Order: sequence, then structure tokens, then C-alpha cells
Amino acid sequence: MSQHRGAWKNRWTFMLATAGSAIGLGNIWKLPYMIGVNGGSAFVLVFIACIFFVGIPLMMTEIMLGRRAQQNPLDAIHTLAKEANVSNQWRWMGAMGMLAGVLILSFYSVIAGWVLSYTVAAMQNTFTHISAAQSQSNFNALLANPIQLTIWHTLFMVMVMGVVARGVNSGLEKANNVLMPALFVILFILLGYSMSVGDMHAAAHFMFTPDFSKITPMAVLSALGHAFFSLSLGMGSVMVYGSYLNRDVSIARTTVWIALVDTSLGLLVGLAIYALVFANHLAPNAGPGLLFQTLPIAFGAMPAGNVFATLFFLLVAFAAWTSAISLLEPTIAWVVENTTFKRTMVSTALGLIIWLTGLSVVLSFNIWANVKVLFDLNIFEMLDKLTSTLMLPLGGLLMAVFAGYFMKKSHTQHEFGLDPFTYQCWRIANNMIAPVAIIAVFVYLIGFVQ
Repeated sequence: MSQHRGAWKNRWTFMLATAGSAIGLGNIWKLPYMIGVNGGSAFVLVFIACIFFVGIPLMMTEIMLGRRAQQNPLDAIHTLAKEANVSNQWRWMGAMGMLAGVLILSFYSVIAGWVLSYTVAAMQNTFTHISAAQSQSNFNALLANPIQLTIWHTLFMVMVMGVVARGVNSGLEKANNVLMPALFVILFILLGYSMSVGDMHAAAHFMFTPDFSKITPMAVLSALGHAFFSLSLGMGSVMVYGSYLNRDVSIARTTVWIALVDTSLGLLVGLAIYALVFANHLAPNAGPGLLFQTLPIAFGAMPAGNVFATLFFLLVAFAAWTSAISLLEPTIAWVVENTTFKRTMVSTALGLIIWLTGLSVVLSFNIWANVKVLFDLNIFEMLDKLTSTLMLPLGGLLMAVFAGYFMKKSHTQHEFGLDPFTYQCWRIANNMIAPVAIIAVFVYLIGFVQ
């Protein structure tokens, strides 16, 4: 193990950090609106099944790869390929995950900047008695202002770099030990608020009353894709966090706990949001604008709405922050472990590169909105599609194949420490169910499934 490396103090800090990596804008911004546009309960049922049959086995695999090698993703796969006596070209799988994390953070930071902006707006009581037209106008005005977007993007990147530069124990561990409990406290306060002033019965009926007629091929594929994104799989974050994990910790039990927390939080946020939406007779299928255009209307119409709007956007900001930290860590770990550069210097340099890339994303919402890069997509759309629909699923597929078919069975058995039946369940899910599911997504995306 490199002298530069750290280690989690205990299982609890690892679980908090990995849950923090998984819990982000995907859970609080994307999952609720995807539930709305994909038929409510139908999507929820399929999403939970995808988490169980695909997400948990692949998260176990990624943690196992990191812990066995005790290295950053690129060097980890290189070491494990050598151990398995297979081509060292597999190391590029680790490199692709690291690159995906950097690209995602370049636009993730811009969207997180929107959250910071809305947090301040809520503090200033901006949403009180706001109309739908005013809410849409406010959001459009934010997107049209490159200077304002740049300020918020810059602030968020400084927040992320400030934590990562301090290392595993002083930075990642301490931040997650504070931010994750704070996130849950705010969530339960908001749930209590939604139960008292919102229509929780309608929200629960919408999200959890089975309606199998609404399960379509598109809903299934969307649920699978989001399950993958929700757990931060395929981008090296889980692998590098796993590399800091002590040998005496059960990967299986820890993974199940993280997946349950991640999924439960997303669904609880959905309940809180839809209770407010239905109480105000707003549309549940508002799509991506649900968080920034629909919720301000709901908060603005309710008693003490500005207080709870502030708490809500703080919740989203905390979740975005913990996820963003994990996106930066794999690449920083690789540079620190292979050079003599100090972590502070590496964090600053990489953060600056990501910040500059993020400026092109900022401009894609206004000045460069009509600039198309590939397949008639602007810069933001291209980065989003490239990472979420290609690089992450491909990374997950390669990890499953490498661990299931190229690593020695005795090595994976030893690392997991499972009883024969549970180990065989992991092999079936990792070697067959997950690869088939991911390939189905690829087939759909290239147009062979209508």
C-alpha cells in the first residue's frame, strides 16, 4: 500500500462516506421527477427490483475490487489483472471510470450551483405566494445569467476542493460524519412538515399503490439506468472508497445497508415532495423542473414555507456536496499515489481543470445554447449523455465481467468471506443478471428495441 494512502477509522465512517457518494442530486432531484413521468408506483416497484438484483451485486463487486487491490481504480485493475494473469489492458476500465467522474463533476457542479442559488433565494423569502409564471421566469432568468451561474459554480467547486484536499480522515471522513447526519435530520423535519400541511395520503397512493398496467419497457429501462446512477456505480468512487476499507468489514452487509439507506432516502424525499405537490394541485409529472419550478410554488403557498424551503434546498446542497467529493477522489488518489505531488496541490489543479470545463457547461445554458457538439446536443447534454448512458453502464458491465469471469474464484470468495449459498447468489447476479440487464439498456439506446 502506498505511503500516501489513508483508511477509514471504522465500518460506520465507510458506510457514511459511501452513502454520501450515492445520495446526491440523483436521489433528490432526479428520482422524484422520474417517478412522476414514469407512472408513479410502477416505476418505484421496478426501481427497487433493479437496486436489489443489479445495484447491490455490482456495488459489492466494486467495493471488493478496491479493497483487494488497496489502490486507486486505474492501478487497482492493473494489479488485479496481473494477479489473475490476464491482459493489463483491463486497467483502462479503471481509467474510464475516473474520467467519467471528472466529466460528471464538471456539469454536476453547475447544477449544484442552482441549488445554492435557490437556498439563498429561499432564505430571502423569494417564494412567498409565487405564481407558476413567476417561478418559471425566475428559473429561466438564472439559466440566462452566465455571471451568476459562474459565481455559484465557483463556490461549489471551492467547497468540494476544500474537503478533498484535506485527505481521507481529515477531509472525507470528517465532512461525511457531519453532513450525512445533518442531511437525515433535515429530511425528517421536512417529512414532518409535509405530513402536517401536505397530502401524504395522495403521495403514498401515487408512489406505492401497485398499478402493473403502467409498467412499460421504457419504465423498466429508465429504472435500471437510474438504479445504476443512484448508487454511483462505474465511476471509480465506490472502488476507491472500498480501497480504504479494513479487511474485517463485511462487504455484503455494508453494501446492503448503503443501498437501503440510499433508496429509502430517495423514496422519502419523493413522498415529501409529492405530498406538497398534491396539496397544491400541481402536476406530478412536471419532469426536471419539479425541484426548481414546481416546489417553490408549493412552498410559497404554505405557512412558514420560506423556512422549510430553505431547509429543503440545504438538504439538496448537502447531498450534492457529499456526492461531488466522491467524484473527485479517484483521480486525486491516482495522482497522489503515483507522483510526489502533495494532495493539496493536486486537488487545486484538478479542481481548476474541472472548473474551467464547467464554464463551458454554464455557457451552454445561455450564450452557447445553440452550439451543438455531437448528435445535435449542446455541451451540457453531450456530457450528461456520454457519462450516464455510455461510460457508467459500460464501466459496470466491464467490472462484472472482470470480477466474474477473469478473477480467480478463490480470490473473490476470500475477499467476500460469504457462505457458499450467498456467494453463489452473488455470482449469478454479477455474472448473468447484471450483464444481461446492462446490455439490454445498450441495445435499447442504439435503437434496436422500440
